[in-house]
Amino acid sequence: MLKRFLLPLGIAFSLTACATTETAPALITAENSATAPGAPGVVSTADPRATQAGVDILRQGGSATDASIAVMLALTVVEPQSSGIGGGGFYLRSDAAGEVVSLDGRETAPTGATPQWFLDAEGGRLGYREVVISGLSIGVPGNLALAAEAHDRYGKLEWAALFEPAIALARDGFVITERFRNFLDWAKVRGAHTAEGRALFYDSEGEPLPVGTHVRNPALADSLEATAAQGSQWLYEGQVADDLATLIRSATPDRIGMTADDLAGYEAKWRDPVCGEYRAHRICGMGPPSSGATTVFAILKQLEAHDLTALGPDSPISWHLFAESQRLAYADRELYLADGDFVHVPVSGLVDAQYLAARGAAISPDQRMAQVAAGTPPGAIAMADGDEPVENGTSHFVVSDRDGNIVTYTSTIEGPFGSGLMFGGFYLNNELTDFSFTPEADGRPVANRVEGGKRPRSSMSPTLVFAPDGELRIAIGAAGGGTIPVQVAKSLIGVIDWGLSAEDALGLPNLYAPQDTVRIEEDGPLIQHQAALEALGHTVETRRTFGKVNAIERLNERWIGAADPRSEGTAKSE
Repeated sequence: MLKRFLLPLGIAFSLTACATTETAPALITAENSATAPGAPGVVSTADPRATQAGVDILRQGGSATDASIAVMLALTVVEPQSSGIGGGGFYLRSDAAGEVVSLDGRETAPTGATPQWFLDAEGGRLGYREVVISGLSIGVPGNLALAAEAHDRYGKLEWAALFEPAIALARDGFVITERFRNFLDWAKVRGAHTAEGRALFYDSEGEPLPVGTHVRNPALADSLEATAAQGSQWLYEGQVADDLATLIRSATPDRIGMTADDLAGYEAKWRDPVCGEYRAHRICGMGPPSSGATTVFAILKQLEAHDLTALGPDSPISWHLFAESQRLAYADRELYLADGDFVHVPVSGLVDAQYLAARGAAISPDQRMAQVAAGTPPGAIAMADGDEPVENGTSHFVVSDRDGNIVTYTSTIEGPFGSGLMFGGFYLNNELTDFSFTPEADGRPVANRVEGGKRPRSSMSPTLVFAPDGELRIAIGAAGGGTIPVQVAKSLIGVIDWGLSAEDALGLPNLYAPQDTVRIEEDGPLIQHQAALEALGHTVETRRTFGKVNAIERLNERWIGAADPRSEGTAKSE
């Protein structure tokens, strides 16, 4: 068995970083794992309390969808810096027959937003810090609408039952963990931006409450109870919607800002999943506005001509090839990926086998490519590259149920504590900063520029992998902003090419190379290959450890859960 790399969690490659120390995850073993269909389900999340919330729902006879909603709600309470009902998400589901559906709960820009949303009166680009803690960064939250839509189609328990674990956590309280306290300290500007946030999580001196402190959030409990009783329309209609829109608009300088109509008009949308074949495995993911499916698949498919199995995970050439494929995939991502309801996204071209084989042919095992640029996939229309800030945050979770259904769901409020603004006990997202701040370049529009009602591009990559026999092999996803597709692709190479269990694949070292610099973990095993990578022509930088992947795999007719050893995540059967 490959050695598990027990590394501390960090925030990957943002301007500042947070190092934390975390315990290794609890992993499902063969003794308490579940077979599918017909046997107990499995839950894998980023927090043991959220894992337990999902298990509780499964034990009541809930579906994988029911349990995933309960997890999302519980994370709103115990992981408020990363996700929750103030943000949005992507939901990918397979039934026992392998039918895949995807649901888009990504946030939307207010209808009054224009391509000049992030420009000043003189047409200059506003600064990120000027934008993020303001209404300019807040999109219409989509998670509750997503949950309601998914529950209507695939839920088994009553809607209100799904809220009970999260309500109990908010009302009775939860304990501050070391990881959460580190976020409270590192992102204090946002976490303590409002009086509500300061009262919940900081002392009279403005310092984060210590690890082990028992925190209650009665305002959030009230919000959850109201939504349990009234449905998702609690947030999108009536006085609450008026109050939320007023709050956001008051924090939006010199703009029309969000209106109650923006909230009332929000819809979670069923999208066609994006699927392709890698080494006889069917890989399915989330299409636009996610860049996840196309980027994960491109990284894999561009490497298909190389014998990664023979090279193995201990070869620096394997990691060199992985870096080169990332550079190609991210160049296409930057140019073409955006909300397909607003711009033409050449999805079929971006996953076209011949196109990706041609892209991959430029990768040499002997040296780094001198330059990398976006290609011209079939059906592409010329666009301009944008200037989106670094993505951060998110949380991922995976659930299976007794009927053999699997849900892989990524939820986010973007950066730590989102916009810093709170409403009803939860933080509001800053997802609009995932748009390009500059709307055009060289006379061409940027695909991912701001437009009213548009959804910003995302890196979230919930993914399903089916083995050559057609059986679901693994359901996976990750958190960590722009690193998400890389973490997923790395894990899938571990499973498919290197024959690792999900547990060991998630523990593989991380390497991130979206442009011309290769970033590796400063205390990880790839340090031993730094000189070899540099000899191949790479510029290598070390960064604090990053990684937060969750997965469930099928092994010998059992569902086995795993969580990233760098995180607080756990997996548990019902």
